[in-house]
Amino acid sequence: MNDLTRYSALMANGNTGIVHRNASLLAVEMSLPQVTVTSDEIDEMLSPARKRLRLPKGVLQRVAGVYERRWWRDPRDGWRQGVVQAAERAIAKAGITRDQVGLLINASVSRQHLEPAVSTSIHHSLGMPTSCMNFDITNACLGFVNAMTMAAGMIDTGQIRYALIVGAEDVEEVQRGTVSRINAKNSTREDFNNQFASLTLGSGAAAAVLGPADEHPEGHRLKLTQARAGTEHHELCVANMQDMRTDSAGLLENGIQLILDTWKGANEQGLDFKSIDYVIPHQVSMVYTRNFSKITGVGMERIPVTFPDWGNIAAEAVPMTLAHIQDQVQRGQRVLLMGVGSGLNTAMMEVEW
Repeated sequence: MNDLTRYSALMANGNTGIVHRNASLLAVEMSLPQVTVTSDEIDEMLSPARKRLRLPKGVLQRVAGVYERRWWRDPRDGWRQGVVQAAERAIAKAGITRDQVGLLINASVSRQHLEPAVSTSIHHSLGMPTSCMNFDITNACLGFVNAMTMAAGMIDTGQIRYALIVGAEDVEEVQRGTVSRINAKNSTREDFNNQFASLTLGSGAAAAVLGPADEHPEGHRLKLTQARAGTEHHELCVANMQDMRTDSAGLLENGIQLILDTWKGANEQGLDFKSIDYVIPHQVSMVYTRNFSKITGVGMERIPVTFPDWGNIAAEAVPMTLAHIQDQVQRGQRVLLMGVGSGLNTAMMEVEW
């Protein structure tokens, strides 16, 4: 089956199929914030609500499997310092210079303001050239994978040679605000349930450099992306810069179904995702990860997890987990990067290591 035929077939079965022709991942790096905040500490912060509403201790560990998350030491500028450090390491590891980068995309969920784009601050802090186009892509926790797909397309067509994808999440403010709202005297158990997911979040930063595969045989070839939308579920998780309210059960059920539909559609076209060596899904919870393993048949030994120690780092969860385990991956092995974003949207990108 040629690429055009395969693409048409995937569109017919509900997937968007994109074949990457000449793009490679040259480097992926991460930065972990300096302050560890345990779930036991979150429990202590919630003491007034736990006593009044008779909430048990240890819910974050038992239900989500999240034992710790990170906050930046500098609450004002820590996220920017983290993403700049990750980006500088990624550029150096890729063996290129700033002047060669034609595109910078910021893919984070967190933002301190609506305008200007967060990318402008990162572009300036990195000292990128004026010729480096920059903008934000926001698609909840799917943003980083979407940004890699878009950048790969621009490399494939020769519009740019190198792209830098970055993102940093900063969850301290939203988590402190969530604790304050749940502790309020008029809050209810329903309020706790609706805002529970906010407490599983974590902070962190990631950066990836993409470039032309024909010039970088040492790179990790981007093979294809499979994507699917389930936007009838766009109200299951709604957030602003201070508050996030989530129907956790509905998000889990419908998110898993969307993944399964995408997975089946890809495998029906012969993509054989089931035999892939490493699957790096978005880092949500143990319930989500085990459900994914069960419905796809991918054993847990092939699914790296970081959420117990880092929490759910939104758009940066996938690239940070990849950066964390990259030294374990052998040349020629297949890696599937799988993001899911509130809305709902999902995308699966295959990388040949």
